[in-house]
Amino acid sequence: MYRVIIVEDEDIIRKGIAYTMDWTSMGCTIVGEAASGEEGIAKISELRPDIILVDIMMPGMDGIEMIRKAKEGAYCDFKSVILTSYADFDYAKKAIDLDVSAYLMKPASEEEVKKSIEKVISEIEKEKMIKQYEEKKSLFDDIDKIYIKSGKDNEYVQQIIEKTKKFYAEKISIEGFSEELGISASYLSRKFKEATGLTYLDFLNKYRVRQAVKLLETGKYKVYEVSDMTGFTDYKHFNAVFKRYTDASPSEFLK
Repeated sequence: MYRVIIVEDEDIIRKGIAYTMDWTSMGCTIVGEAASGEEGIAKISELRPDIILVDIMMPGMDGIEMIRKAKEGAYCDFKSVILTSYADFDYAKKAIDLDVSAYLMKPASEEEVKKSIEKVISEIEKEKMIKQYEEKKSLFDDIDKIYIKSGKDNEYVQQIIEKTKKFYAEKISIEGFSEELGISASYLSRKFKEATGLTYLDFLNKYRVRQAVKLLETGKYKVYEVSDMTGFTDYKHFNAVFKRYTDASPSEFLK
């Protein structure tokens, strides 16, 4: 559930938003209320919300200043929705500069508030997916940083790595390399794991997915085309492997 704080000096409006709307159906829960900017700062620091609904004009610290101070304090990473009775361009510009997600005129209807919250949640979900993808993507960096110690057995491993990078789009396997090198597949698999820390299949899949990511990022190819181009002859298998390493399906990645 997304944590929401409402900062509004007019008690009837604050209570109305907090208790008349079905927040649970939107995947949210009201964790706190505040009647001033100063109180809002304290609540943000204490409760670390995901979303803040805040009035602009309040006694003392206004909503814009409260958002600015909360962001400067880095209490948490939150999204904000402005509520105001003033159609003031200067306030709107300041809100845009602070990356406010929505700007609602009072009295805002329940439907307007709901749409704004849905928009904010969509932004949060998208940012989470991008962050997860970037974290997963960084895991592919180790593919080109594998260091193989010199030695007869490890020379075989190095050959396999080089040939995999060259022929990853073809039908290749540790069994095929074992026949080519005249070494048992089980022995070669063990040596590969000892030298790289990865099973051969894990190495192959990670390398193929990394190449698939590069192709998808160009925007030139359809998912099934990328599947074929990276050695995944089975489309469903490609989807499953891609999601395992990136936490998103190829179609979700394209979006």
